[in-house]
Amino acid sequence: MSETLLSFEPATGEELWRGTVSNVGHEVAVARRAWPEWAAKPVTFRTETLRRFADRVKAEGEVLADLIARETGKPVWEARTEVESVANKVDISVKAYGERTPNRRIEGAMGLRNAVRHKPHGALAVLGPYNFPAHLPNGHIVPALIAGNSVLFKPSEKTPAVGAKLVELYHEAGVPQDVLRLIVGGPDTGKALAGHEGIDGLLFTGSARTGLALNRQFADQPGKMLALEMGGNNPIVVWDTADIRTAAIIVVQSAFLSAGQRCSNARRLIVRDTLADALIEEVKALANRLIVDHPHADPAPYMGPVIDNEAADGLTESFLILMSNGGQVIRHMTRPVAGRPFLTPGIIDVTLMPERPDIELFGPLLQVIRVATFEAAIAEANNTAFGLSASLVGGTPQLYDQFWANARAGVINWNRPTNGASSAAPFGGIGLSGNHRPSAFYAADYCAYPVASSESDAMRASIGVGLRDPEGSQLVTKKYL
Repeated sequence: MSETLLSFEPATGEELWRGTVSNVGHEVAVARRAWPEWAAKPVTFRTETLRRFADRVKAEGEVLADLIARETGKPVWEARTEVESVANKVDISVKAYGERTPNRRIEGAMGLRNAVRHKPHGALAVLGPYNFPAHLPNGHIVPALIAGNSVLFKPSEKTPAVGAKLVELYHEAGVPQDVLRLIVGGPDTGKALAGHEGIDGLLFTGSARTGLALNRQFADQPGKMLALEMGGNNPIVVWDTADIRTAAIIVVQSAFLSAGQRCSNARRLIVRDTLADALIEEVKALANRLIVDHPHADPAPYMGPVIDNEAADGLTESFLILMSNGGQVIRHMTRPVAGRPFLTPGIIDVTLMPERPDIELFGPLLQVIRVATFEAAIAEANNTAFGLSASLVGGTPQLYDQFWANARAGVINWNRPTNGASSAAPFGGIGLSGNHRPSAFYAADYCAYPVASSESDAMRASIGVGLRDPEGSQLVTKKYL
């Protein structure tokens, strides 16, 4: 009897979608059979197919945005920006493929050529997250297909409807059904896919705990590509600035955009002690004004709910733990709608906590740390095993140079939020944030591997030393052509 996976709208609790759990072995076999023919197509054929996909996304933009908003709970205005990112990813990936994996030829003497070309890995598995259920897996799928791989895409079990719609749009655009397979299921299905011997690599976006498990699982399989993006415990440092209001806006955007459910959201506000009271007051006042409501509410909300009640319960419990271990509440995190996962922004001063947990609290929860010196601010920013994003707000160019040189992160910004990175740049981190396989513009790097060749139209060879003469009595140094 087939198992069924259900998806529910976090804002209402209503059922949104249901589908049959996939047979992983069957799906891998289909994708493996299909990829050689896809890889043999000219890259121009593959890119034009994906340009048609971008056209389909634009044509179905409002439908896709509505589905994203309903299944994730994010405001529909934000869902529309995600749809734009999905469509724009194609042109960015085509450019990246040309720049990051170009064909190179170096002409040598006597007709010799040295060449570098790139080959696809084969059948790649993609495990998608729930916070950007279209944009983030799409950032793996598009470059993987351009490079000539087949793809087995398992969306998060919390957002399968968006994943199914995304795959439908690919197929409508002409990507063969056997080349891109939708894998429906929960964590056990994901484990089965990741552990299947038939995949040639895994592209993952999600939690550090799952990423570490995958890293251990792939440790004795060096021949398989593994690209990990695992979030962060990201710092935003506010230093000498007279524009407290703008600094507060940047802090609020960094901490509470997407209800705090971006891997690049700021989790820790590190502020100079002489600025702290004024900045915190402004941040709190702005947080008080943020509208938290269902995705299609009027006026438009800044934040919707987090993904489900389990996530909301975990965040409220974390807030209470911080509070009971020395944290000073600046703004309480509350549940404004009984039984639903809406959360108001929580802000807590943890400066005096003897031990601060180094975990990614994936929601609208901001911890404040006061410091006296810029060196202490950098030390606090680096006081984490993660290393995804970090921002400096205020300060001088010299201080930013110092911050950039010493902050341990893959994305380092100045007078900008920690989130909202450009797709035209690499995106990834160090430490528990990733395994040096940045995505976005650099995704092309892990979707194909380089092959070096030495080539000549005619055979030409010689051995110039160490041969006996034809009679077998003496060593000779003359060449045999």
